[in-house]
Amino acid sequence: MSRTDTEKLIGNFLAALNKRDMTALAALLHRDVAHDEPDGERTMGAEALRESFFRQAAQFDETIADIVVMSDETGTHGAAEFTRRGTADGRRFTLRDALLFEVYDGRITRVSAAGGRDALAGK
Repeated sequence: MSRTDTEKLIGNFLAALNKRDMTALAALLHRDVAHDEPDGERTMGAEALRESFFRQAAQFDETIADIVVMSDETGTHGAAEFTRRGTADGRRFTLRDALLFEVYDGRITRVSAAGGRDALAGK
């Protein structure tokens, strides 16, 4: 994949999160995708990751904005830095956050979370 294709893929991933469209999100993931949480926990598989994001969407009413997407020359590794704005437990929040991505054959194979939301949730 090219750098441009990877950056578009990551942008589509974040757009699907903003829309809470877990079907569109799942279509961007490799079936064996890995999701690494800041606490070291790993979720494996597209369906498990889709369910994890669905649960998070139910817990946090948020929008991802101020998105900056980047990729290496090969399009294999990418990252997105952004601002999360929303409410959780009745409190408004604004957090800077980032996700790291690995891409293979046009699909996301790994997503690693930086952890801004976990701090808010008291994990």
